[in-house]
This record gives sequence, structure tokens and C-alpha cells, in this order.
Amino acid sequence: MLRKVIAAGMVCSSLFLASCGNETETASSNDALKNQRITVYTALEDDEIAIYMKDFKAKYPSIEVDLVRDSTGIITSKLLAEKNNPKADVIWGVAATSLLVCDQNGMLEGYSPKAISTIKPEFKDTLNSDPHWVGIKAWMTGFVCNKIECQKGNIPYPKSYKDLLKPVYKGQLIMPNPASSGTGFLTVSAILQNMGEKAGWAFLDKLHNNILRYTHSGSKPAKLAGKGECSVGISFGYRGCKQKKKGEPVKTYFPAEKSGWDVEANGLIKKSSINPAAKTFLDWAISTDAMNMYAKVYPIVATGEQVPVPDEDYPKNPSLQLAKNDFQWAAKNRSRILKEWARRYDGKSDPK
Repeated sequence: MLRKVIAAGMVCSSLFLASCGNETETASSNDALKNQRITVYTALEDDEIAIYMKDFKAKYPSIEVDLVRDSTGIITSKLLAEKNNPKADVIWGVAATSLLVCDQNGMLEGYSPKAISTIKPEFKDTLNSDPHWVGIKAWMTGFVCNKIECQKGNIPYPKSYKDLLKPVYKGQLIMPNPASSGTGFLTVSAILQNMGEKAGWAFLDKLHNNILRYTHSGSKPAKLAGKGECSVGISFGYRGCKQKKKGEPVKTYFPAEKSGWDVEANGLIKKSSINPAAKTFLDWAISTDAMNMYAKVYPIVATGEQVPVPDEDYPKNPSLQLAKNDFQWAAKNRSRILKEWARRYDGKSDPK
């Protein structure tokens, strides 16, 4: 009997100690989870971010996210300036051409998010077994026209890049600066790639004569057109369609020569110590729920799912509107293009 009592006591003691160990382990795990904090650099639009982050916080309440949001060019410059002492953990929704520039500088760590198999090949890095960048959606050049201003000034709606060179548009156009805006760069890149550099720069010279000002935000020309501060904002099509839905007097056209475009993409910053929460964020950022949210504002998402176009002004088959685009060429020549652009046209840029 005594032996049974002792044996029972030993079992109870073991269970108690095991229980305490499990509780201690769980408590430590929870404490570690609560202390997870990551810094995410993004160029996504503010009104989009609010929607997406609400979903992330609901799913991962223990991960603190410090968001740094700015235009693509500014985010890219910030990342390159911090190359030897990176502050960001994650890049989210920044132009793929910018991520390629970072990758060429050895700044990105390969990582395969959980849903990587759902991403179309043209929307991700296929040169590495663990991709250095993964796209979420594409955006493209559009002409956002203020119907009231165009009617008042007897200004026709532009249907092509060549239309923009007509004298009637002198002082009527606002465009993003490609050094600070991803939309600005993808537009300039498409012109140079598809017209050839000599003809492309000649075209941009003539376009410059009709430009009122260059902004440091890709969406700002559309917003200014909506307010009637210009007749036409060379911006990205989604923004114009969204403004129209809100009741602004705008109509969006897409160039007959096809639109410049880029992929909003994600990447993991290379660091001596990578926070596991950064990988959790990247997993979520291409999850089914995240893609469904992206699809509500962009018809071209990285999973290739059929998504309704956002407005009657948008191309019915938006993939056919995308101009030829060599991402590697754009990334390799980005610095040279921006220096030449600044030399020729920066005098009309807004103050920084």
C-alpha cells in the first residue's frame, strides 16, 4: 500500500511539474509573441492601407506594425540610403522595378510565403528558388480628365500619348515626377521602351512643353484633375475610376499605344537577424483574404483570378492594355533615366 501511495505521489508530482513546465513554456511563447514588432515600408495608397491593416490586426493582434508610407521613389531612395543599416523589415506594395534595384544591391532575402504557388510566374521572382520579390497586383497609366474643365476650355479628351502633344493641352497637364513616383517612372519607362530611347526623349521634350507641373505623388495628378486644378492628370487609371465613383466630374482614358505598368510587390529585407513576424506578414500579404481585398480595387491581381473591372472607363480586358515592359531593363537603367529626366525637366517639379 505504501509503495502504491509513493508511486501515485510520484506520478502526481511528475504531472504537476510537466503542467508547470507547459504553462511556463506557453507563457514564454505568448510573451515573445507580444513583443514582436516589425517595420513595414509601403507605397500603397492610404485609403487602401486602412482596409488591409484592419484585417491583419484582427488576425495577428500580437504583432505590432510600424508603417512607413510614401511615394515609390521616396521609399526606394530611403531603402537605398539605409542599405548598410536597414531599418525596415518588410517591403509591401512597392514597384517591382524598385525591388529589383534593391535586389541588385544585395538588400533582399529570399523567402517563399505560404501561398507562393498561387502567384502567377510573371508576378514573382523566378530566378531564385526562394523568390526575392513577390507581386500582389498591377497598376497602369491612365489620363484622368475633368469633364467640366475640358468642356469649359473646349479641350478634347486625350485618347493617346500623341494626343497630349497637341497645342490645346499647353498648361493643361499635370504628371508625376518619375524620381519620386512609381506611376511617373512606369509611364516614362514605357515611353522609352516602346518608342525607343531617341524617339522617347524627343516625345518627352514635346510633352514637357504642355506640362503645368510635376508632382511627387502618382495619385496627385488625378486628385488635382478631380478638383479642377488642371484639365488632365496623367496618373493611374484606378484612381480616376475611384474618384468618379465618389461623384467627381472625371472621366478616365487609357492610351491607345497601351499603358505603362508595374507590379506592386513585397520583399523581405536582408538583416543579420530576421524577425519571424516579418515572414508572418509576408504570408498574410499574399493570402486568399488579402488577394480578395486587393481585387476590390484593382482588376489585375497576382493570382490571375477573374476580377470585375472597377468602372466602365476601365479596359474590359485590362491585361491587353499593358505595354511591353522589361522589368530588368527598367531596374538596371532606372538611375540613368532619372538623372537624364531631372536634367531636362525638373524645373517644373513641385517643391519637395
